[in-house]
Amino acid sequence: MALMRARGLVDVVVPRGGADLIATVVRESTVPVIETGVGNCHLYVDEGADVAQAVAILLNGKTQRVGVCNALETLLVHRSAAEQFLPAALAALTEAGVRLHADDDAAALAPEGADVVAATDEDWATEYLSLDIAVRVVDDLDTALDHIRTYSSGHTEVICTRDVTAAHRFSTELDSAAVMVNASSRFTDGGELGLGAELGISTQKLHARGPMGLAELTTTTWIVQGDGHVRP
Repeated sequence: MALMRARGLVDVVVPRGGADLIATVVRESTVPVIETGVGNCHLYVDEGADVAQAVAILLNGKTQRVGVCNALETLLVHRSAAEQFLPAALAALTEAGVRLHADDDAAALAPEGADVVAATDEDWATEYLSLDIAVRVVDDLDTALDHIRTYSSGHTEVICTRDVTAAHRFSTELDSAAVMVNASSRFTDGGELGLGAELGISTQKLHARGPMGLAELTTTTWIVQGDGHVRP
C-alpha cells in the first residue's frame, strides 16, 4: 500500500496478477498505474477457414502454456464452418485434456468421451488459466464481433480466415491491444514482437498499450540548444 501512495517517489505502478489485485491497485493507487489487464483472449474461426491451420492455432493458443494471459479462453466458430471444423478441433482439445464449456450447437459436435459442460454467461467472461475453454457457434462475423466486444478484456483477439474483408473488419472493429490474423494468440509477447524483455501487456491506451519493453516505459525530454534564438 505504501508503494501505491508514494507519489513523487514512484513514477508508475504496473500491477501483475489476477483481476482482483489489478482492480485494487487501480482503485487505491495515487501513483499513475499502467493496467495489465487479464487475458480473456478469443479465437474466431470464419467460414472457409483452413481447418488444419485453425486447429493448430487453437491448440497452440490454448495448450502451449495455459497459465499465461495470452492463452486462448474462448473459441467462436461461424455456423457454416462448424460441422467441418469443430469435430477435428474438439477431438484435438479432448486429446490434450481440455474441458469444453460449450453451447448446445458446439456440444453436439464433441467427440465421444469429451469432458463437456454446458456453457454459462459466466464462462464467456472467464479467464480460466487452466485446461478449460468456452466454445460457441455463432451465426456470422457480426455476432462474433458483438460477443467479443461484450466479453473481451481488451488483450488479444485472433481470427482464422481466408477472407481479406473479414480480416480487415476483425482487425479494425475490435478495441483490443493486439489482433492476430491467422496466427496464435501466444505471439502477444514482447520478445516475440521484437521489444526485448517485457514488463507486461497493457490493455489501456495511455501511456503504453500492448507488450511493454524498456522503450515503452521511457518518456521524452526535449532539449533545444540555441544561440539567442527567440520565437517570432
